[in-house]
Amino acid sequence: MATLEIKGLHVEIEGKEILKGVDLTINTDEIHAIMGPNGTGKSTLAQAIMGHPRYEVTAGTITLDGEDVLEMEVDERAKAGLFLAMQYPSEVAGVTNADFLRSAINARREEGDEVPLMSFIRELDAKMETLEMHEDMATRYLNEGFSGGEKKRNEILQLMMLQPKFAVLDEIDSGLDIDALRIVSKGINEMRGEGFGCLIITHYQRLLEYITPDYVHVMAAGKVVKTGGPELAQKLEEEGYDWVYEELGIEETKEQEV
Repeated sequence: MATLEIKGLHVEIEGKEILKGVDLTINTDEIHAIMGPNGTGKSTLAQAIMGHPRYEVTAGTITLDGEDVLEMEVDERAKAGLFLAMQYPSEVAGVTNADFLRSAINARREEGDEVPLMSFIRELDAKMETLEMHEDMATRYLNEGFSGGEKKRNEILQLMMLQPKFAVLDEIDSGLDIDALRIVSKGINEMRGEGFGCLIITHYQRLLEYITPDYVHVMAAGKVVKTGGPELAQKLEEEGYDWVYEELGIEETKEQEV
C-alpha cells in the first residue's frame, strides 16, 4: 500500500493565500472526492500537488510514501507515480497521441527497458476500445481540434496507459454529456484496485453516481472542513453547502481560486 499525505498545507498565488491548512491522507485502493463551491481552493490543491510554479507552498508538507514531494521537480513527481488530469488540457501540435504516450511511459522506465512497440500498440488499442475512442485518435495531434469530451476521454486514456500510483482528477466531469460521463467513469473504475489511489475534484454528485468514493470531503475557506462517506455527496446535492457552514460555524468567505 502506498500513501499520499498532505499536512497543514498553505498555498499562495501572487501573494494571496488560497489554501489555509489542508490535511488529507489518501492510500492506494481508495477513491476520495473533494466537493465545495467555486473559489474554495480545490483546483489550487491539485496544482500544488503536481508542482505548478505559480502556486507557492508557504507551509506544510506533501509526502509520497514518506518522500518529500515538494522537493521534487514536476517530472520527478510524475515518475514517482503522481498524475494530474487537468480541467483544460493543453493542445500540442505536431505530437501524436501515440507518440506522446509511448514517450511518457518510457520516461518512467530505465534506459534500455523501453516498452516494446507491439506491446504498446496492443495495450493502447485495448484501452481506446474500453473508452470507445475512434482508432484515428492515436494518430491525431495531442488534443488539437478535440472536443471537450474528447479531451477528457483522452486524459483518462493517459491515466490508464501510465498506471500511476495516485491520480488527481480536476473536474474531469466538467462539460460531459451522459454518454461521455459513463465512458470516463468506466475507465476510472477499471483503474480501481490495491495499486491505485484517486482524488476526484468535482462540483456535482452525478459523477459519484458512476464512481462510488470511499470518502467525500468538503472544502471551505481553503481547508477540508468535513469528511464522510458517499451519503455526504448525496446530501450536498440535495441541500447545498449552507448546512455545512452552519453546522461548523464557518463564515462563508470564498477566495478567488486560480
